Amino acid sequence: MVSLREDLTGSNPPPPGSGIERTGMLDAFAHDTRDDVLVLAMFETRAWDLGDRQLWQLQEKLNAYVSFILDGELKDNFPHLAGKPVRIELRTVHEPSERAMGFLGRARDQLALQEIALEVVVIGEITFSEGGCCGGQGGVGCCGGRAKDHGHDHAAEGCCGGGHDEASGHHGCGCGH
Repeated sequence: MVSLREDLTGSNPPPPGSGIERTGMLDAFAHDTRDDVLVLAMFETRAWDLGDRQLWQLQEKLNAYVSFILDGELKDNFPHLAGKPVRIELRTVHEPSERAMGFLGRARDQLALQEIALEVVVIGEITFSEGGCCGGQGGVGCCGGRAKDHGHDHAAEGCCGGGHDEASGHHGCGCGH
């Protein structure tokens, strides 16, 4: 069975436009130098109540990641990382449904035969400012528009990677407002 792990690294919002519904896109890729492992992360911010459609999207996204690893695209694009251990992480806001966990358990067993680890990481709720911001929310907000809540123009700064942090009152855009 796949174990659930809580993200203890703090706020780590998904990249804009990511998610398992974008089946052909690699959401995040990193080399964890501490453990010398390549981490390919996929994100799911929706609740696990979309049934077969959501499970199909998860399967297709996972297939794309496995193809990236096994068909040589990883080696071709990052030859200096070839041969390193690989871990795929499903980073999810909500704990997956029982059906999703069953699928992930079967996938984990198959991936282990290819020496690819699979983990589920619960990242918790992500809060975005009222008009939207990064993380796929789009619209008015700090990604290429004016943030409604503090009027700072972020068009020249690019995506902020933020959202509203209730604890600090900051909007995550790096401008200090």
